[in-house]
Amino acid sequence: MNMAQDIDRELQRLRRVAWRMDALFFIPGTNFSVGLDNILGLVPVVGDLATVAPSAWMIWKARQLGATPGALAYMTCNLLADMLIGSIPVIGDVFDVAYNSNIRNYRLLEANLNRKAARATEVRTALNGKPMARIGRAA
Repeated sequence: MNMAQDIDRELQRLRRVAWRMDALFFIPGTNFSVGLDNILGLVPVVGDLATVAPSAWMIWKARQLGATPGALAYMTCNLLADMLIGSIPVIGDVFDVAYNSNIRNYRLLEANLNRKAARATEVRTALNGKPMARIGRAA
């Protein structure tokens, strides 16, 4: 198995977790989804803390996959917003349904890795097209 297949497999796992946490099913007649994050969030304190583990795991995996520090910081902010606002009774439950931080984080990671891959391809193409200048030597 090559590195691209490993990354694709990890992204599939992360996508599955994100959608289970935020979008197990949709509320009929709306664009809102409900997932484990929303269901567990109904249990005060314990439910909100239980939903932090899969979300933090997703950020840890994003780091392993090579997400940029900026993307990791943004993902962490999404998690903190979900955790802090989500812990407010009633308002937090409505926020959780509307915000879907795990799906946001997955999409952010996917876009970030795609941008990194595109830049790497551009660099590789540029290096293959021209000879690389020697650094530190006079011509």
